[in-house]
Amino acid sequence: MTPPSPAAVAPLAYRPEFEHTEDDELQTARELGETMIAIAQKVHRDEGHAYRSVHAKSHGLLRAEVEVLSGLPPGYAQGLFATPAHYPAVMRLSTPPGDLLSDKVSTPRGVALKLVGVPGERMEGSEGEVTQDFVMVNGPVFRTPNAKKFLGNLKLLAATTDRAPKAKELLSAALRGVEKTLEAVGAESGALKSMGAHPLTHLLGETFFTQVPMLYGTYMAKLRLTPVSPELRALKDQVLDMGDSPNAIRDAVVEHFRTQGGTWALQVQLCTDLDPMPIEDATVEWPEDRSPYVTVARVTAGPQNAWSEARVKAIDDGMAFSPWHGLAAHRPLGSIMRVRRIAYVAAAAYRETGNRTSVAQPTTLDGLPD
Repeated sequence: MTPPSPAAVAPLAYRPEFEHTEDDELQTARELGETMIAIAQKVHRDEGHAYRSVHAKSHGLLRAEVEVLSGLPPGYAQGLFATPAHYPAVMRLSTPPGDLLSDKVSTPRGVALKLVGVPGERMEGSEGEVTQDFVMVNGPVFRTPNAKKFLGNLKLLAATTDRAPKAKELLSAALRGVEKTLEAVGAESGALKSMGAHPLTHLLGETFFTQVPMLYGTYMAKLRLTPVSPELRALKDQVLDMGDSPNAIRDAVVEHFRTQGGTWALQVQLCTDLDPMPIEDATVEWPEDRSPYVTVARVTAGPQNAWSEARVKAIDDGMAFSPWHGLAAHRPLGSIMRVRRIAYVAAAAYRETGNRTSVAQPTTLDGLPD
């Protein structure tokens, strides 16, 4: 079936009754925050530094520019994307575990994109700020459908947050073998990939997804970030030579940006029907034959020093990334994102106290270290 053209897509307008609060959702949020802090405390004791509870290890810290395109169809010209504009931005490339593992423990990859200087009505809790964050992972769906199941998975993850690097490397290698067998017969397992079975491929060839929906002005949408420039597209599925480096993914990102840049398309998929495109079940992939992804902006990063101690201090330690930092027009939707809101705040506060530093939203990137 041929996907409809962007102009033919009839997006569904958001209504509050599309969201359904779970029983004991506030308690789930509290337990989620406590679990994330427990992960951070364990790693803090092991490493002597307070890291993020998830996505602790960064592989690239990039200065970028986001260009909102002109001439977008009305359904896509919403919120941040309502008018053409250019915004300076930061991209943080990472992997999900809360402990600092060797890259031979191969888990999914993530990117956090922070635009700076964004005008407009803010979400509650981000008043006075001028940033818009989009947080994405290289898979179209979330592992769990709702907040309670997400909390259960996170508690299992917390139980494995320890110093056992060689055992985790061996487990990752075994899981990759199982995953390769599944893929040979046309199947794959997101659960196995999250545990260490992700292929040992170049991060810069990946496509990233918000996985969970958000408001998109009047409508609802999911976003993805996909490589479009030839130098990035050439890295899709490229196998990395891990060698003896525990930081092979970071080494590859730094090597690429030493001489080259790259461009990604930021794309939007509008919700047109709640039955195949639910708000409260994040495990469902929205069908592209009902609503295709449409490019609304370009993200470009030029050659640069993609990872340095100065940038670690400024971005890893000095910034927090959260989908709740942004415009009211792009408020996250669904139980998973509602309970994560408290956890994001608690995790940033823990890093701020543990590292005796300030974690704040930037108003400019003029002072970002080269």
